[in-house]
Amino acid sequence: MSGHSKWATIKRKKAATDSARGRLFTRLIKEISIAARQGGGNAEGNPRLRLAIQTAKAANMPADNIKRAIQKGTGELPGIAYEEVTYEGYGPGGVAILVETVTDNANRTVSEMRHTFSRSNGNLGQGGSVSWMFHRKGSIVIPKAGQKLPFTEDDLMGIILDAGADDMQTEADLYAITTSPHAFDAVKKAIEDKSIVVESAALQMVPQNTVKITGRDAENMMKLMDALEEHDDVQNVYANFDIDDKELATLSN
Repeated sequence: MSGHSKWATIKRKKAATDSARGRLFTRLIKEISIAARQGGGNAEGNPRLRLAIQTAKAANMPADNIKRAIQKGTGELPGIAYEEVTYEGYGPGGVAILVETVTDNANRTVSEMRHTFSRSNGNLGQGGSVSWMFHRKGSIVIPKAGQKLPFTEDDLMGIILDAGADDMQTEADLYAITTSPHAFDAVKKAIEDKSIVVESAALQMVPQNTVKITGRDAENMMKLMDALEEHDDVQNVYANFDIDDKELATLSN
């Protein structure tokens, strides 16, 4: 799997904690507000807002929280003036990293990003230094357990390919589907129309290739990813590392 796919799997296992849930709500509120500010508060005409609301509902965020986040974005309620800033850099072993943030103080955030990278033998780069290594893709994760209706892998493959998906990877407990940004909504709808439960669906930055790391570099990479994910301003972190599954399991425990 790609670095981001592996990191996404690790995050799934960590997401059950209350602290992770609290960080998730904070990130979703920021995403909803930004989406509403940029594209308006009508979800039907604002795909980014529509996806953010769907993600928030899937995370069991109260409807009032969603409504207030939209109103702050559109200016109906007072709120903090956030801006989106993407940072690029390198981690241990030359791993390329993209960090998407939403901040009310870019000077503070860039200083903290630089410190976080350097603590784990990484370094913050210039804009454009690694972004060319990533493509934006739709990512849909379907768990094998807990489905309302039975279906086979071939059934699912037929549904997603007919709807325009690019690829599907089968793992021990899930199916990971990749689409173009243009086909994302259609593929997601085709899956849900068949009453198939979707665990997560998002537009993400996917690396074109990966960098193999081991030993101390792998250990420092995991520490860096954790530190970035825990930063209050960080929305998403993407990286192109590849760590052997056995070593990754040891580092993730």
